Amino acid sequence: MKIKKRVLAVVTAVAIVSLVAGGCSSSNDDAAASSSSAAPAVAADKAAQFQQVLDDTRAKAGFPGVIAQVTSPEGTWTGTSGVVGEGKTEPPTVSDKTRIGSLTKTMTATVLLQLVQEGKLSLDTPIGEYVPGLPNGDLATLAQLADMTSGIPSYTESDAVVTKYFADPEYDWPPQELVDAVKPLPADFAPGQGWSYSNTNYVLLGMVIEQVLDQPIAEVFESRLFKPLGMSDTTFAGGSTEIGDPHMDGMTNQNQPPGRNVDSTHWNPSFAFTAGAVISTLDDLKKWGHALFTGDGVLDEATQQLRRDSIVRDIPPNTATLGYGFGIGDRNGWWGHDGDIPGYNSVLFHNYDADTTIIVLTNSDNTFSVDGKDVFPAPAVSAGLQAAVG
Repeated sequence: MKIKKRVLAVVTAVAIVSLVAGGCSSSNDDAAASSSSAAPAVAADKAAQFQQVLDDTRAKAGFPGVIAQVTSPEGTWTGTSGVVGEGKTEPPTVSDKTRIGSLTKTMTATVLLQLVQEGKLSLDTPIGEYVPGLPNGDLATLAQLADMTSGIPSYTESDAVVTKYFADPEYDWPPQELVDAVKPLPADFAPGQGWSYSNTNYVLLGMVIEQVLDQPIAEVFESRLFKPLGMSDTTFAGGSTEIGDPHMDGMTNQNQPPGRNVDSTHWNPSFAFTAGAVISTLDDLKKWGHALFTGDGVLDEATQQLRRDSIVRDIPPNTATLGYGFGIGDRNGWWGHDGDIPGYNSVLFHNYDADTTIIVLTNSDNTFSVDGKDVFPAPAVSAGLQAAVG
């Protein structure tokens, strides 16, 4: 999550062909060995390429640490680079918990689709029937919230919200307060007539889910997603600032003087609610990726296809090869989402043609420049891994 266009990850195209930096490569065999996958390890030369991507990208970008995994028909590679937090000496491990930011949206959209599958709501219902008073609220449908064509502004565009957030980053935000912040704002465009990534959309979808099920979203995620899939280290953090051990410490430069970083490990994730408040681990995200990309254990075949068919491709900035749908994007054949919340950055992508999944977790959301463009750490690592996969 990036405040003012820089708070909860924006799913846009990231074009990074190569990242070359000084520094030596150092693989982490212990991390690889502790992977829960039963698949064979990849060939040594390929593993060295993957590790070089982690080491070189981290050196160029300057973030403290990274955990990554590539799973393909050739085998599974898991690696780490750097340290668990700025000023620390311990390397990251695959057991470290991390805030996953907007990867939460993939979970919110999945529960929404479960309720559609169960006949408990319709994607054609205007959001105003659940939450009144919104710009476009009488016309924007739940489907348009889910694919970001609602025209409802993101609350991260509110100066009042941004100021309050950075003045007291441990404040416990009620979702209604986030939503109320956009009520005075004009709509970005008429529903269906444009595309804009809005965190408000997914906060609203979480509120809808709670209304329909009359159940707190933390319980919904646990009973419908985490427990059935065996994601025992994954939680919806809600208003708690705590993150279980072991964990990576988050570092961010958002809204700080130039050159200054702050520890954001215990900033309150309620600011993200169902747009980005989940905590998880590499192994749990591997389980989640399988469910997300196949529907196994969460959606029936028809509803999973509905998700696949939801990608918006004909409204700029989306294109025939770069689009966004119901909590999932397609970037040139790599399907999934990235996640960003102050101090943390993540990626979960799958290529159906190559049957390959990439997971990347970093303990900083600080952007850095590549060919004159600001890029995020995890997508940068992912781009390098994609290139190495071939």
